[in-house]
Amino acid sequence: MIKLTGIADEAGAPLDVQIQAHQELGWDSIECRGVEFDGVKGNLHEIPEAVFEKVVAHLAEKNMKISGFGSLIGNWAKKITDDFSVTEAEISRAIPRMQRLGTKLVRVMSYAVCKDESGKDLEEQFAPERIKRMKNIHQRFDDAGLVVVHENCMNWGGMSPTYVQRMAEAVPGMKWVFDTGNPVFIDDRDRPGQKQDAWEMYQAIKPFMAHVHVKDGIWDTAKNDATYTYPGEGEGQIERIMKDLVDTGYEGYISIEPHVAVVFHGAGAADDLSPEQKAKEQYDSYVKYGRMLEAMLKKQGAKLG
Repeated sequence: MIKLTGIADEAGAPLDVQIQAHQELGWDSIECRGVEFDGVKGNLHEIPEAVFEKVVAHLAEKNMKISGFGSLIGNWAKKITDDFSVTEAEISRAIPRMQRLGTKLVRVMSYAVCKDESGKDLEEQFAPERIKRMKNIHQRFDDAGLVVVHENCMNWGGMSPTYVQRMAEAVPGMKWVFDTGNPVFIDDRDRPGQKQDAWEMYQAIKPFMAHVHVKDGIWDTAKNDATYTYPGEGEGQIERIMKDLVDTGYEGYISIEPHVAVVFHGAGAADDLSPEQKAKEQYDSYVKYGRMLEAMLKKQGAKLG
């Protein structure tokens, strides 16, 4: 059984907006990354304890679950040269909050790729330190009965299929979340000068995969950035991948991360609109995205829970 969820801060920052979008889609859970509630905005494992407790109560009142934490742990904004105490503190805050919410999955990364001032990869990537930290992160959550999923994003483990294999072999038992859209804009270190191939990255991650993110896009060489699209309209090979998930009996969550109107870490299509127009575009595009993915999966014979 496949269950649909989404990183709902892309529908809007306020928790009520996120809940409304998922209720409109008929989904009973949110993969929570950023949330705004009671005048406070931040990642779910970073907001003050008193606000977090209010969020827990509000979610229960609205019958909305949290399918996973989109954590900040080791993400693309974190340097491997930063003190590990930063990560340890994030883990210590995340674990009890996940347990409080009955949430099993937490998305992590293996820290930003080390680059020089011109944006080129440095030869020194501190691989042993990354592996040491990922073992620690995985163990801490595993000991708590929780599941770490490493994302193929702008981090060491996501640099190419070869790096996926290196990380998977170095941290046995750690699970992965495959993001369909990330290969569109990430350089393939196995083939210098090229972007990654979504199908190849999917195949590399599939043996370790416990979760899926869906976004899509087209690489625009003129602006040296991706233009994000609705599912199936870009280079993320989403229809092919969704068909394979259905055909091979994938069971678990598939989570939308549209990026169509807003991009968590960059410019989005709605950024130039007025605040009111932007909010409407965010919400409407998010709901449309969810409906398009759901229709695609049903067409391929998926059983959705």
